[in-house]
Amino acid sequence: MTSDDLVVVLTALNLEYEAVRERLTSPELYLHPRGTRFEFGSLPGGHGRVVLGLTGKGNQSSAVLTERAIQEFSPAALLFVGVAGALWGTPRGDVVVATHVYAYHGGTSEDDGLKARPRAWESPHGISQTAAHLARLGTWTRHAPAQRARPRVHFGPIAAGEIVQKSSVSREAEWIRQTFNDALAIEMEGAGIAQAGHLSSTPVAIVRGISDHADGEKTTEADRTWQPIAAANAAAFALDLAQELVRQEEPSTMRSDNAPRDTGNVTNTAHGSVGVQAGHVSGSTFHVSSTSTGQAPVDLSARLSALREELSRERSAGRIDTETHEAASEEIDIASKGIEEGTAESRKTSVLALKRLRGLIGDLASLAAKVGALISAVRGLS
Repeated sequence: MTSDDLVVVLTALNLEYEAVRERLTSPELYLHPRGTRFEFGSLPGGHGRVVLGLTGKGNQSSAVLTERAIQEFSPAALLFVGVAGALWGTPRGDVVVATHVYAYHGGTSEDDGLKARPRAWESPHGISQTAAHLARLGTWTRHAPAQRARPRVHFGPIAAGEIVQKSSVSREAEWIRQTFNDALAIEMEGAGIAQAGHLSSTPVAIVRGISDHADGEKTTEADRTWQPIAAANAAAFALDLAQELVRQEEPSTMRSDNAPRDTGNVTNTAHGSVGVQAGHVSGSTFHVSSTSTGQAPVDLSARLSALREELSRERSAGRIDTETHEAASEEIDIASKGIEEGTAESRKTSVLALKRLRGLIGDLASLAAKVGALISAVRGLS
């Protein structure tokens, strides 16, 4: 199945999971071979599909299950949806979309205090632009639960650590404000999600509803009131975002009036020696009569063979491990078979295999770019 109409949505808490699930149409269980349970459902209106999963708390478990979901489903994008604490008074119930994610616990402990050495990941440009557009339109609020104030969307960094922040006056709270004073919200999963998306070359968005102000409100009556509202608002915005991302992935069927049209005949002017597979040559011009057969150009098979050789060289150089090399080789085999068969369904299989391959070798930028070009070439076959 093609993944162009598929978005993965992950949450840390059951409350957040339910806020997403209740808006999906006909969710069905999908059991991963390693025991992880996902659910497949359709987006509201049937425009696209969502795979929903629960990671549990923490950056580590979130990173592992994000990688697992990406490898299993090859989604167009992955969204992490849930609640967070505000750092600078953002109203409860509002939504924060991460422009950056800080893994703020990196640092060195020295005689004069803790010196920050954070890692940071920037949100993909396309997702940021789409999210900002949806926020301006404001139509997502039609799904938000009734409350006194209409929720708003804020864009800025999110700080993701390893502890629950429940004080605004502690030493840690003061350090966070001084070191990450542009962060709008604080939570415990975004860094793992962002890292896994980066390594898999998969667009990731972190969408958080504000349920408290990271100041001890958790476990209070106010938090119990606002958590479901914040989760529902985050889910409402995230699923509208998912729907828009799916629309963007759909291939255009429109042709420009000025685009060249296929007449079935190709004329090339040649200088020097020329090798041709068919047709006749007259002077320095050769004519080839072509018939669309749905077959893949020989060039694609050659490019896959060259890619296989490059992967072997990377393995020999120690830049990828044996397990990754074996998995990547299997995906190349699947893609090659699909291209050889030449049917529309087999080409979809090839695209999926190439997407998985790109995720496997995401750290090898030049090879990942070549795989991306192959994906575009296979999609362009008719």
